[in-house]
Amino acid sequence: MLTNPEDNFIKFYERSFRSHWDLPALTDYGTTNTLTYGDLANHIAHLHQLFHLCGIEQGDRIAVMGRNNCNWCTVYLATITYGAVIVPILQDFKANDALHLLNHSESKLFFVTDAIWEGFELEDIETVQTVYSLTDFHIIASRGETQEITYAHAVQLHEQQYPNGYTAKDVHYIERGNDTLASINYTSGTTGFSKGVLTPANALAGNVKYGIESGLVFPGCRHVVFLPLAHAFGCAFDFLSALAAGGHSYLIGRTPSPKILLQAFAEVKPTLILSVPLILEKIYKKQIAPQISRAPISWVLKVPFLDEVVLASIREKLMAAFGGEFSQIIIGGAPLNADVEAFLRRIKFPVSVGYGMTECAPLISFTPSDRYKQFSCGQVLPGLMQAKIDHPDKDGVGEVLVNGENVMQGYYKNPKATRETFTRDGWLKTGDLGYIDEDGFLFLKGRNKTMLLGPNGQNIYPEEIEAKLNNLPYVMESIVLQHEDHLVALVCPDYEIIDANHLTREQLDEAMEENRKALNAMLANYEQVAKIKLYPHEFEKTPKRSIKRFLYTSMVDE
Repeated sequence: MLTNPEDNFIKFYERSFRSHWDLPALTDYGTTNTLTYGDLANHIAHLHQLFHLCGIEQGDRIAVMGRNNCNWCTVYLATITYGAVIVPILQDFKANDALHLLNHSESKLFFVTDAIWEGFELEDIETVQTVYSLTDFHIIASRGETQEITYAHAVQLHEQQYPNGYTAKDVHYIERGNDTLASINYTSGTTGFSKGVLTPANALAGNVKYGIESGLVFPGCRHVVFLPLAHAFGCAFDFLSALAAGGHSYLIGRTPSPKILLQAFAEVKPTLILSVPLILEKIYKKQIAPQISRAPISWVLKVPFLDEVVLASIREKLMAAFGGEFSQIIIGGAPLNADVEAFLRRIKFPVSVGYGMTECAPLISFTPSDRYKQFSCGQVLPGLMQAKIDHPDKDGVGEVLVNGENVMQGYYKNPKATRETFTRDGWLKTGDLGYIDEDGFLFLKGRNKTMLLGPNGQNIYPEEIEAKLNNLPYVMESIVLQHEDHLVALVCPDYEIIDANHLTREQLDEAMEENRKALNAMLANYEQVAKIKLYPHEFEKTPKRSIKRFLYTSMVDE
């Protein structure tokens, strides 16, 4: 447990608001709406007054659901600094799923985007007394006496208490230890069921502490926030760590298309970029790979010295595309494609891959790009986390077990899942397979549940095969599955490139057979793919963009 008073999660923000009062804190990107730390502290105080009027007590649940914006962040910070428990719900959850989470969490207030609320009915929500809009905090729906408890009234009462204005010296938040519950984060449900992760303040404080002490965030740092804040990765560093350090977060509240992102990077010039692999992989596959595979560039890249000139030019353009002032891009949420990573390392592009999970709020391992070892997930966070490999095989591969400051308390109302997720001596089972090398770098091989057994008992990691297949022509994404004693790959084709090249179905089938041969040339004998089957649509995914593999296991039989 982090017992140093300086590491108290709530006090991080009390200190930050006081110290950075006039600095910009949050901006709704594409608008003129910017909140300074002083503005944000005032809005938080207004919500504290509202919570008091609503009868909210310490430990009560307050849910928030909507796209990234200043009001979303204000609700989150107001909840934790009041001593209540925040329940962030991913905006991509369907209404029925979100309704279940609201009832399961026993939330008393619900802050939601107006358009999302259209899929709900108040009578279906068991414990919520009032629903407030994330647009301007007006009441969307309420029951009983709460119909009269408006945000405007709360603001009026607060201003009466501070007739000379609310200032930095007035910021005093509740005394609440790091051992108390701060949030309930629901997993994306790759197996069809979401679980409520009980995240203590200590876990969030551990992530924030690492962000500050590592220098990833600092006063005046700039972040383009395009990962959903209801997901642990973006929340921990683009938002919580940045604001604890005095940074400025620019919130993208719509679908982050490549055009919008590149425009935002050019304007904001972020100092750190958090991303999922898809962004870099798309840039590589659509723009870089075609360029370097064509003559004469492909020839030049084989010539010493000349190759350095070409690679330096590609690096310079890529750095500029991301704003040019970032220290590094940190990839999380899933492994980065190995070919893409190898190329980026070759051009000395500052990229690194971290490892985490919702159950660790989320960070487990990370090493900055200048010390990062290729294809790893970095080193386990020093002083905060520990990791070991359970029952390693002859290659040192086994399930990754972790413990430390960032680990959850368990799953809400699910003691069976909690027991199954922890070993008897308290280590968290990640469900990921990997090994730790002699320098302490963690390397992942795949998920425990997705690992396949070859005909002679060899371990086959389908994610590694899929990563290679996804780099081949006309492949957008793939899933490798086992049928009897052989492997079959389901492939969703890249229709944009297929249409541009005017391929017929017969030509596409021929191209896929060539892909299968090329893929098998890169694989061991026991990993050979016997067949590629085309799947007409993008695979169904969780809000975190992980493929719901369990939906497709029977399709190889068809």
